[in-house]
Amino acid sequence: MTTNTRTKWVRILLFLVLAAGIAVAIIYRDQFNAAALESWINQAGMAGPLIFILIYAAGTVLFLPGSVMTLAGGALFGPVLGVFVNLTGATLGAIASFLIARYLAHGWVERKTGGRIKTLMDGVEAEGWRFVAFTRLVPLFPFNLLNYALGLTGIKFLQYAVATIIFMLPGAIAYTYLGYAGREAIGGGEDLIQKVMLALALLAVVAFIPRLIAQVRKKPMISVDDLKSMMDRGDNIKVIDVRTADDYNGEKGYIAQSVNLPLEEIEQRISELDDNLEKTILLVCATDRRSEKAAKILTRNGFSDVHVVKGGMTHWSIHGYDVEGIN
Repeated sequence: MTTNTRTKWVRILLFLVLAAGIAVAIIYRDQFNAAALESWINQAGMAGPLIFILIYAAGTVLFLPGSVMTLAGGALFGPVLGVFVNLTGATLGAIASFLIARYLAHGWVERKTGGRIKTLMDGVEAEGWRFVAFTRLVPLFPFNLLNYALGLTGIKFLQYAVATIIFMLPGAIAYTYLGYAGREAIGGGEDLIQKVMLALALLAVVAFIPRLIAQVRKKPMISVDDLKSMMDRGDNIKVIDVRTADDYNGEKGYIAQSVNLPLEEIEQRISELDDNLEKTILLVCATDRRSEKAAKILTRNGFSDVHVVKGGMTHWSIHGYDVEGIN
């Protein structure tokens, strides 16, 4: 069998599986709830875990919320078997989405992810599996969409699969145990306080991991001298002033070539920056506090080369560099 023929059959198979999944989801959408899921699992007997894994995998492909499924897995199967079925189902779903994007729905995924797919491609090219690991621990993209988007990158399938299953494990453990503790709380199980406290502790650890990784990967602030040199050299940069419009046009003036995008409006206007994904983003405010908050927002939305200008306009003025907007 030739490579082209093999690829053709893979595409046909993926299309049939996806079409069948969508049809089932549409037919049974009104019946899909926690009570129905528990009933299906109980009726399946020994095959219950396998049924749940298949439902979880299909739900991942069809954009059902993974956190809800993980909580359900913990409630139904307990903290040990629950972690296994949740992680297996999530991994199979992530793999299926990856293959669908790579072999079947390339154009649709590109439209769905917009310009931010370039950030993922650059990240994979620069760091390989480590970038996949990072995105599993730090939610830059929604989980279900990320699975599809990574299918368009150059990451090798085996690296993607291994990094996915390993680095989804912390979240799977925490949310599975939370689902188990919730079920115990409702049923009045023994050692309830200890179980709830352990669930909260696991959630705290999972919540802290992205902060820790962000600090490790955090790019240092740049000085106003560095910014001035980059501007003089004509580097491929975008200077964004995140002060309010009144402050931007106020007594301190603003840096030439900068654009004003107030911190409070970044989330709503993030699409205006899609054309700047390949540029180095330099953030300026009165000092650097607003810029640090803006940097977190941009990083969360897929911008990978973001720097805060230390001291902002205060340092810029102290160094005597030119400003505009002052009469």
